[in-house]
Amino acid sequence: MSDSEKNPSPPPAMGFEEALKRLTSIVERLESGELTLEQSLLLFEEGTRLSRSSQAQLDAAEKRVEELLAIDARGEPIVRELDTE
Repeated sequence: MSDSEKNPSPPPAMGFEEALKRLTSIVERLESGELTLEQSLLLFEEGTRLSRSSQAQLDAAEKRVEELLAIDARGEPIVRELDTE
């Protein structure tokens, strides 16, 4: 196993869809049964990081949707500028 496989650098930030594709690929490779234990652990670690990152992105999107759908006590929509992050 090469040094880059033993000590992978952190993956660059991915968009949600890209992370989901990568997670799907990781699951397929893990389920294939063709990997060594070490390779499986490395992929599992990457998958865990991607899963947590994706969940954070989903949580942020949910918060934005809740802000967009918010109404005040009179039933009027609450209008305010949203962060674009």
